[in-house]
Parts: sequence; structure tokens; C-alpha cells
Amino acid sequence: MQETFRAYFVHMFTATGAVFSMLAMMAAVEAEWSLMFLWLVVAFVVDGIDGPMARKYDVKTKAPIIDGVLLDLIIDYLTYVFIPAFALFNSGLMPGWAGWIAVIVITFGSVLYFADTRMKTKDNSFSGFPGCWNMFAVVIFAARPEFWVILGLVVILSITMFLRVKFVHPVRTQRWRMITLPVALAWVGLATWAAWLDFAQPRPVTIALILTSLYLLLAGFVQQVLSRERL
Repeated sequence: MQETFRAYFVHMFTATGAVFSMLAMMAAVEAEWSLMFLWLVVAFVVDGIDGPMARKYDVKTKAPIIDGVLLDLIIDYLTYVFIPAFALFNSGLMPGWAGWIAVIVITFGSVLYFADTRMKTKDNSFSGFPGCWNMFAVVIFAARPEFWVILGLVVILSITMFLRVKFVHPVRTQRWRMITLPVALAWVGLATWAAWLDFAQPRPVTIALILTSLYLLLAGFVQQVLSRERL
């Protein structure tokens, strides 16, 4: 009985991500971007914790009524894709036609990627860019590059969602995890810092945020090249 309760508690914990995504969306509608990203960081932390909890308490067999994978994907689409796309569109960082192209490419491409049965590799990494537009948006809000740079990155990352290119999972990819996990935790801290300061953070924070993002973005590809791995 206790094991069943704990398993369903994990599902309920995962479901809080939907609440945090709604709070983030409400902040985004009011153009309170720092508050929006703080709620998204909270949702990001929940997403990082609930997976290990689900495996520890064996939710597939102890709480089978709820599909944890589907629950996670629904929340991930809201927090990783839908809300960040709205933020990029409505913030003024991508005016006019650039914003329309970005929001259409991000939402359309990502929903197809999330339904792709090949999105996970044998070592629990991702095949293709995993649609982490929340992380992308944080860096964009912090660095504020020209709109054409943002649009170019959106197009490139959207294309890589459907290429056989490896991207690490900070928790589940064992190779280099001793480096990747601390880098991911550092990224969360830097993103929280930047959002807390309403993206008026010191320049070293911006640089560190970009560098940690580049590591998380490129580590899987480097692993793939070094091992001559084909996905």
C-alpha cells in the first residue's frame, strides 16, 4: 500500500509542472518575463527530479493507471516549447515576420519531434535537438542578440531536431555525467540569477550562461564524433 502511494505521489509531483507552466504563462501574458522564467526554472527542476523518482519507486508497475511518459511529454511541451515560443514572439526581440516564422517553426517542429519514437538513444541521450526552447529563450533574453541571429539559431536548431545528431541528457547520459551534471546545475543557477535580476545580470554571468549552454548543446555531438557512433 505504501509503495503504491509513493508511486502515485511521483505522478502528482510531475503534475505540478502543469501548475508551474500555467503560472509562467500568466506571467508571460503580463510581459513579466523574469517571473515567467523563474516559474519555468522551477518546472525545469521538477522535470529533472521526477524521472529518477519514477524509476526508484517503479511507477510503471506500482501506479500503472497513469501514463507517466505521456504526462511528462504534455508538461514538457508546455514548459519547453509553447511558453518560450510565446515569449520570443511577444517580447519584441523578434519583430514582425521574424517572430511569426520563429513561433511557427518552433511549435510545429517540436510537436512532431515530441511524437518521434526515435527521440531517445540507447545510452538515454536524445537523437536530435530535444526542443529545449526554454533554455534557448533564457540565453536569448540574457544576451539579447540581433533578431536575425535569433532567427538563424531557431532555424538551425529546428533542423537538427530531425537529424541523427546526439544531445546529452544531463542526468541519464552516463558518459561524461561527472561533468555534465554539474554544468547543468550551474546553468540552472545562472539562469535563475539572470531572471531574478530581470536580465540585467553582470556580463560574466551572461558569458558563463552562454558557455554552459554551448557545452550542453555540443557535448553529445562531440561524444558521437569521438566514438564514431551512428544513431
